[in-house]
Amino acid sequence: MATVSIKDVAARAGVSLGTVSNVLNRPAAVRPATRAKVEAAIAELGFVPNASARQLAAGRSRTIAYLVLDATNPFFTDVARGVEDVARAEGLALFICNSDQDVEREDQYLEQLTQLRPRGVLITAMDYANPRLQRLRDAGVPVVLVDRAPDDSDDWCTVGVDDVSGGELAISHLAEAGHTRLAFVGGPAEIPQVRDRHTGAVAATAAAGLPADVLTWIRTSALTIAEGRRAGERLLGLPRRTRPTGVFCANDLLALGLLQHLSQHGVRVPDDVGIVGYDDIEFAAAAAVPLTSVSQPRHLLGQTAARLLAEEADRGTEHVHQHVVFPPELIARASTAASSARRLA
Repeated sequence: MATVSIKDVAARAGVSLGTVSNVLNRPAAVRPATRAKVEAAIAELGFVPNASARQLAAGRSRTIAYLVLDATNPFFTDVARGVEDVARAEGLALFICNSDQDVEREDQYLEQLTQLRPRGVLITAMDYANPRLQRLRDAGVPVVLVDRAPDDSDDWCTVGVDDVSGGELAISHLAEAGHTRLAFVGGPAEIPQVRDRHTGAVAATAAAGLPADVLTWIRTSALTIAEGRRAGERLLGLPRRTRPTGVFCANDLLALGLLQHLSQHGVRVPDDVGIVGYDDIEFAAAAAVPLTSVSQPRHLLGQTAARLLAEEADRGTEHVHQHVVFPPELIARASTAASSARRLA
């Protein structure tokens, strides 16, 4: 597909190149009627302003971008460090964008990246079906999906962990410890990793011979410590005789917030409630009660994704898309160490 240029827009609108440039950069300097003609031409032709045109004219862009789900989560910091290692070895600059678990903010960054046209983009997305992702690729920018297991429709490189298996590991561990009243804490459900971890939790509940209704989903609006505390409030608000005693959180930040709230309200972890987190960030082992967690190879995820991106940028149409899936590992610590003899019953 041929790239639409500013000359094409000028010709369609019947104006000069300078007028189109002014509409793009100084719209107030252009008469409304003329500006409307240019904007109509832009919409008709599907023109995307190229903010890095000068750089590309001089040679290929030496910048890659990583659009992360939550820059405050140490998991993504560790992944980004893996990306940075490869970027530095390749002589590339790394630009970090933070969607902050917000679809609208993700859209804005994808639009900006489409205009900037970096050498490539890595993304851990809220919505992998977002049409802006495909628009980015249509602009000639390689894209690699990070922390995402592939599905049958994937026609791009993906690097991730088997989150369904991770969810199974967490719930199986709690069931083996004697817990028969379980909870999954996580959300929003639009995040693929949350859905997959919940799917694994459901499967492990059934495999343990437990009825489906013993697994309660305590939904959260984000994967943060604050939401973990709120989940703790909701957990303690449930009837004591049916309250879950084994809790699997969709990430470690939720688990740490939950642990904090329960401890502040006199609930003993693990004697009263066992907790399993996900990601195995550094803070998990350093918590007041060291946290059992499903581990992901964070640094390796970043390195692998960056290498695939560099290869696709170098080889273009000769590149063969790859789907790399790492197995998760459960790291057992004190937050699930107690026997099942002393539960909230």
